[in-house]
Amino acid sequence: MSKKAVLIVLDSVGIGALPDAAAYGDAGADTLGHIINTCHPSLPNLMAMGLGNIDGASFPGAVPSPAAAYGRLREVSAGKDTTTGHWEIAGVQLSRPFPTFPNGFPQAFISRFEQAVGRQTIGNKPASGTAILDELGEEHIATGKLIVYTSADSVFQIAANEAVVPLEELYRDCEIAREMLSDELEVGRVIARPFVGERAGAFRRTGGRRDFSAMPPETMCDALAAAGKTVYGVGKIEDIFDHRGITKSNHAAGNPACMEATFAAMKEDFDGLLFVNLVDFDMVYGHRRDVQGYARALEEFDRQLPQIQALMGDEDMLVLTADHGCDPCHTGTDHTREHTPLLVWGRRLRPGINLGTRQTYADISATVLDFFGVTKRLRGTSFLGQLAP
Repeated sequence: MSKKAVLIVLDSVGIGALPDAAAYGDAGADTLGHIINTCHPSLPNLMAMGLGNIDGASFPGAVPSPAAAYGRLREVSAGKDTTTGHWEIAGVQLSRPFPTFPNGFPQAFISRFEQAVGRQTIGNKPASGTAILDELGEEHIATGKLIVYTSADSVFQIAANEAVVPLEELYRDCEIAREMLSDELEVGRVIARPFVGERAGAFRRTGGRRDFSAMPPETMCDALAAAGKTVYGVGKIEDIFDHRGITKSNHAAGNPACMEATFAAMKEDFDGLLFVNLVDFDMVYGHRRDVQGYARALEEFDRQLPQIQALMGDEDMLVLTADHGCDPCHTGTDHTREHTPLLVWGRRLRPGINLGTRQTYADISATVLDFFGVTKRLRGTSFLGQLAP
């Protein structure tokens, strides 16, 4: 009998600072707590599942009988970026973070990159993705020079207007950068940032974004695929894992499109993992410090949760979590080092179980492998036994 594990990563929806958050400049960060206590979004379905019951939750909403198992996860890996978080969810723990470049990339590398792609560059500094378009977009259009920039995360980003640099050329340039960024320059992701518009103030990033991640070591995706299971990525999942272990994918862009892709995938007949990333919480609201927008996005997901549950089969398991925080009420515009929420629901799984504070995101990987009877073990401890009826 086929069954699905539906794993949805609410990108950046953290639930309170980790014990080592101060070392990352994130003491006091609390993405969910600050948004809920500031904007008071209506989240009846998430609260009914037990979101407000999670240990350390700083917001009201605990219910007497949660409909799901609930808990929170700690990140063991060094870092607080998308790649590190997703890889740990999938069973990989990194002992050292991907490198960051607060002063831009070495000029020697930039010169070699320019020669390799046949275009000069401008920028090469940490910047907000929207602000740097207003600053350099017109110069880019006039000169054809690529806008390259980074952030507090381990990323090399290339922005180009689609009327100046065709998408396929931009993707090729990113692939060249990915190949060149090795050893001490091996960033977690190279990101293509296409945009449209003709002048500052009117530039708009498009859905053509693509992430070119470092090659991961073996993850639960590989183990599931080797066992003959489908690993179905929605959103940027295939990019985060550099396509490794992903057997089917829908590269939808943005929460609305990703949710439609999720609903469509849940109606398909397959045996395996549906792995979903909902990027807008992070990209559109967290980084832009849009607290009200973030709250509305949480409300929209909450409204869609019953539809997800209605599409679940009797043997299926739903896991909701996040990969890091991005507290729009905290200082700066970057990710925050936080616990992540854990909600687990299934028609034949025990509700109301307090899974406590899990010591690694990788407990999800161990549980998913256990759920499918895959004997391969990576990092983490399965909590599936606690959910047995």
